Amino acid sequence: MKRNFSPRVVILLLVLSIFGVIVLAREHRPSFLRPGLRLNAYVTTADGTVTVVDLVKLSAIANVPVGPGLSSIREHPTRTEIWGVSGPGGYVWVLDAKSNQVEARIPVGSMPLTVDFSRDGQLAYTTSSKTDTLVAMDCQSRKIIAQARTGAGPVIAHVTPDGKSVLVVNQRDATLGIHDAATFALRSVVPTVSKPEDVSIVPDSSLAFVLSRSERRISVVDLRQAVLLTNLLLEGEPTQMLLKPDGGELYVLSPEAHGLQVINTWTHEVGDYVLAGSAPSRGALLPDASGLFVSDTVAGRVTPIDIVNRRVMRPVPAGQSPGVLVFSPGEKPSLLLVANQGSGDIAVIRVRSDGQSLLTMIPVGQQPQDIAVKLF
Repeated sequence: MKRNFSPRVVILLLVLSIFGVIVLAREHRPSFLRPGLRLNAYVTTADGTVTVVDLVKLSAIANVPVGPGLSSIREHPTRTEIWGVSGPGGYVWVLDAKSNQVEARIPVGSMPLTVDFSRDGQLAYTTSSKTDTLVAMDCQSRKIIAQARTGAGPVIAHVTPDGKSVLVVNQRDATLGIHDAATFALRSVVPTVSKPEDVSIVPDSSLAFVLSRSERRISVVDLRQAVLLTNLLLEGEPTQMLLKPDGGELYVLSPEAHGLQVINTWTHEVGDYVLAGSAPSRGALLPDASGLFVSDTVAGRVTPIDIVNRRVMRPVPAGQSPGVLVFSPGEKPSLLLVANQGSGDIAVIRVRSDGQSLLTMIPVGQQPQDIAVKLF
């Protein structure tokens, strides 16, 4: 039997459909995102490209060829630019966020691994791990303005919060180099655990914690006296450190130990342990330090943890082999992005005070490595 719909019914259904789309759009649109502003994610992949994702439309909008071995990627703090490194290419690259075009490739020496910025955003720092060099670049002219010798195999250059020093983690000779930020001269060298790979610095720039992913220890370094205070024993080999904004606690993730350990940075003691899943490997800490989200590479999910009460919340499905996690900007982030290396996508998780849920999964390319988010 043929069914006829009155024009009023058709109009009503159309209005309801439009209303439903608007509600869904507002549901995931960050509250701080005014008309005219853009919120994009930039994802490095194993095939040497950067995939640009519109976080309002929740879709990939560009795929930018950059170069081989893309590891670290960072949003510039003051410029509408994304910076990253190509280790095999031996350069730092700069992507214009407005045009999604690579505007510069700065040769810095063989095997740069990370990039960091000065507090005012005028300078960028990297290292050449093959030539044992610290490199400083002017972000406006994109020219190298200074170089300095480091220890053997520098893998990270990180500026202290007070802006007075640049710390260089030297992997091959297991040292932390303390360079003067004004002259780049090497002031002090402090021994650390073997094969160090990362450093975390407390807000007053008095202490640094140095991590090795092949050691069950973390080095505690007094930066003012330039001495090693102790090597803290851990339950398992760590993969990441996350420092509380006030500097009071350091959270150390370990897939081998199936959880995280809490280090009291005032007493330099290992305290609480929180069981966080099968293989918790990477994490992201909320700006107010009320919660920590941990990716479980084996279980394919993200686990929220109430840090204040040391309580594990209900996990959220992510994808295959989730790794790096990044929040959208703001004091109260609305989105959490997770790079799924196994399934070649990023999971977009809605973050709420009353719980979390998976919004969507966006294909980005082979083995996504790192994520940067830029609001402009």
